Amino acid sequence: MIPRERIKLLRNKKGELEKILPVKIRTNEEVTLESEDPSTLMSVKKVIEAFGRGFNLDTAMNLLDENYSLDIIKVNEFTHSRKRQISLKGRVIGFRGSSKRFIEKMCNIKITVYGKTICIIGRRDRIKLAREAIEMLLNGKKHNTVYRFLENEVKE
Repeated sequence: MIPRERIKLLRNKKGELEKILPVKIRTNEEVTLESEDPSTLMSVKKVIEAFGRGFNLDTAMNLLDENYSLDIIKVNEFTHSRKRQISLKGRVIGFRGSSKRFIEKMCNIKITVYGKTICIIGRRDRIKLAREAIEMLLNGKKHNTVYRFLENEVKE
């Protein structure tokens, strides 16, 4: 299940996936996958899940590499207030996207903030570092503290 607005975008992009992989994608109210190979189904499922979470198709396609992974942080686990959730997502994004870009650059990952989630695509070891930095922000740590943490971790 992915949001309707993302299904509409997927309809335009599904041909690209079908050319690369032996899979048939149908998009109605939900997405249906067909393939002879179960491992292909699992790989494409990850790509479509990432696309549904707000990543562009090129970034989501990184999940076809077994060294890459998708991590999902649910903002509503940090607060139940809708206003506070919006505020927390804003902390992760930062002024004009500066925090998000800094974490992406330092960890060599991609982040998307969509709906009630913050999602990360990257190599597993780097995802762990990015998740820790994001959770620090969600728990109220100052941005400079998080930036210093990332700089020190990357140096090591």
